[in-house]
Formats: sequence, structure tokens, C-alpha cells
Amino acid sequence: MSIAVCPKPGKQLHFISTISFLSVKKALIKDGWTITADPYTIKYKDAELFADLAAEKLIAAEQNKRKIVVEVKSFLSTSLFRDFEMALGQYILYRNFITLTEPEAQLYLAVSEQAYENFFKRDSIQEIVKLNQILLIIFDIDKEEILQWLN
Repeated sequence: MSIAVCPKPGKQLHFISTISFLSVKKALIKDGWTITADPYTIKYKDAELFADLAAEKLIAAEQNKRKIVVEVKSFLSTSLFRDFEMALGQYILYRNFITLTEPEAQLYLAVSEQAYENFFKRDSIQEIVKLNQILLIIFDIDKEEILQWLN
């Protein structure tokens, strides 16, 4: 997949974020998931938030549907730690509201293989991911494939 360069830096980041989102969506479909919401509305009392998407997959052995909510993050700014602060806070907030509204659904943070290799493999970040029980989907943006599910 080639990425066209947009004339304005802000628009370029939005364009690449959109490509990441579409890559995850296509990867989930390739992996047998059915997209059930795009975006997924998280509504609880007076709060209304929007995660990137929701999907479900029939688990044949259990005859149950597995439900997931996915938030895609690109980690493209000049400060990966700032990106992580924002993603972590958003993840915790979304997870808490999803637990209150649809406890059978699991929230995943989807990050590119590049973001995972360059940032999420750091010892300090691994500890924070573990402490906060962040579920990760690692995807290949070019091949539009899921490489790993990290629970």
C-alpha cells in the first residue's frame, strides 16, 4: 500500500490515521470477524463516547459469539509518550464504560507493527500495559493483516 503525501502536516497525520483504521478493519474481516458498528457508540447515563469499531466472531467450539470493541491508534506525533498518555487514558475510560454497559465485550487497542516494535516493546511500556491489563492487536498496515493478539 502506498501512502500519498498530503499538503498540510495535520491533514497528512489524519490521512495516515485513516489508513491505519481501514487496515485494521480489513484485517479483522480477513480474520473472520463481522464488523457490527463503525463507529461503536459507548453510552452510559450522561456520557456518550465513540470507539472506532465493534466486531463479533462465532466461536464454533463454544457456539458463542465473541464481541470486541477496537480503538485504533497510530502513534505518529513527535512525542510517542504523549500519544501513549492519551491512548491509555482513553482506553481506561472506554473499558470502564464498556464494563458497565456491555460486560461481555472486550476492548482492544490496535497498533501497527511499527508502533509496537518501536514503542510498545520498551520495558517501561510493557510494565504499564501489564499493570493496566491493556489488550493489544498488532497489525501490518500494508498487508492489512493481524499479526498478534496480546491478552
